[in-house]
Amino acid sequence: MRLYSLSVLYKGDPKVHLLKAAYDVSTFNFFQRSSVQEFMTFTSQLIVERSGPGSRASVKEQEYLCHVYVRSDGLAGVVIADNEYPQRVCFTLLDKVLDEFSRQVSRAEWPSGSPATISYTALDGYLSKYQVWPLD
Repeated sequence: MRLYSLSVLYKGDPKVHLLKAAYDVSTFNFFQRSSVQEFMTFTSQLIVERSGPGSRASVKEQEYLCHVYVRSDGLAGVVIADNEYPQRVCFTLLDKVLDEFSRQVSRAEWPSGSPATISYTALDGYLSKYQVWPLD
């Protein structure tokens, strides 16, 4: 069971953009890592774009399961995991991350923010903490 990506995005008008993300591509061949990461970023944006406000969904994409939660305020989170990772745990993680993100990052920054401008450092920690299931 493995998590590959944890992203926070903003679903604004007219498009979705990435605010912050963490990736674990260590299991991929060195030469594939950047394209796998690009695929995960693109897929996360696409899934959020196609999801309505206030919705949760799990979407199968190739050999991955993408779990998305779009809050009614436009803040969205996506976890990309393998097929065995428990769905309930992914949505619990998304709830926790989005709540914390919305407390630490001003809502005024969401529409224009980018991974370079948003100062939120907890994603890498969450990705590694939730990597092993069951949690210790």
